[in-house]
Amino acid sequence: MGKGASNMHTRGKQRTWWWLGGAALVLVAVLTAAFLWRQRGPVYVVQTEKVTRRDLTEVVVANGRIQPVVQVKISAEVSGEIVELPVKEGQSVQQGDLVARIKPDVYLANRRSAEASYQAARSARDQAEANLRKAELEFQRQAQLFREHLISESAFLEYQTALDVARAQLQHAEHQVEVARAALARAEEELAKTTIYAPISGTISKLSVERGERVAGNTMMAGTELMTIADLNNMEARVEVGEADVVLLRPGQRAWLEVDAFQGRRFTGYVTEIANSARNLNPQVGSQEATKFEVRIRIQEKEAFRPGMSVTAEIETRYRTNVLTVPLASVTTRLPRTNDVARGASRLQSERAAAGNPAEEPERAAHRKRSETVKPVEVVFVVEGTRVRMVPVKLGISDADYWEIVEGLSEGQEVVSGGYKVIHRDLEDGARVRVVPPGNAAGKKTG
Repeated sequence: MGKGASNMHTRGKQRTWWWLGGAALVLVAVLTAAFLWRQRGPVYVVQTEKVTRRDLTEVVVANGRIQPVVQVKISAEVSGEIVELPVKEGQSVQQGDLVARIKPDVYLANRRSAEASYQAARSARDQAEANLRKAELEFQRQAQLFREHLISESAFLEYQTALDVARAQLQHAEHQVEVARAALARAEEELAKTTIYAPISGTISKLSVERGERVAGNTMMAGTELMTIADLNNMEARVEVGEADVVLLRPGQRAWLEVDAFQGRRFTGYVTEIANSARNLNPQVGSQEATKFEVRIRIQEKEAFRPGMSVTAEIETRYRTNVLTVPLASVTTRLPRTNDVARGASRLQSERAAAGNPAEEPERAAHRKRSETVKPVEVVFVVEGTRVRMVPVKLGISDADYWEIVEGLSEGQEVVSGGYKVIHRDLEDGARVRVVPPGNAAGKKTG
């Protein structure tokens, strides 16, 4: 009886241990599966493109307006009523054509008055010349008498004084003639300015006044603007370029132009002028608004352009042939701490610096290390099997679709090109990916 009870007790303990062992194995299996699941991570659905060679043209894009190369604003130089206006807006004129006339009555009267004053001044000068000749003859006669002791010295000095007075009066009369001549010239000039002629051949692009309207003008400052004459046969694009791009521009660079009024057409031109200072510099607005430079592009085609038309220019700045390229979307930035390669390079630099300068202060070394690790680097993600490898790259120029790769990649490598969110936010070195053809929904994350 005792022996049977003992056997039963032993078998019960064995079953208990079996149960405990089995439970432990199940727990280990579950934990292992969970660990492996976590290690497996998400799978990102991406699109890819091969690293290929192609020609690249870097362009600077800028917006602006079409304007004539030569245009002249005509303003009134004298005041008065417009009595003749034989032109209208849009009319073609030739250099020297009459375009406006201001009522000349007042200026005719001024000219007659000035001419009369001039003639009077000339008469006064002629009289002064005659008086001088008379005074000279009398002085010579009295000088002879004085030498012969026939007149006193005081009497002789009176004749000499009279001669000096006659000479001074002639000099004054000559000055008055010059003053009158200048007044007459000014009156004639003002009279001439009542008749306005076209200074250049072109088109009346803007007419600002009407017949019968009074205008103001003077010789010291611009008067009322009457009209603008433009040579519409030679047009240019005046575009605004930011400070980051203006340093890339040079006179003579080729440009492609798209004018809103001519949809579907592209025109050619070349850079003629680049402003040396920013336009509309206003300290009250942001720096992005304040640092624009005007660039002028001569348009080579002859077309019915109108001043003020909107234009978009693509100015070719640099050109590369047969260079390695990747899509623009493939390039992103990561902090070096998330990039094994960059972190390794940073650590290597730190070790070399420490070896070269073992006495470097810890605080300075720490500051240098922080400055090295906070600067983002440009990277692309190269697909290797089912995972990606983050590769730092050195970039060259770019066009509207591709970046030039100077260092970091080889021709034929497969790089992630989509989707945008996955590349710029989700992917890290070693992430799992599933490649789908272009056009499929990239960027989805699966377990």
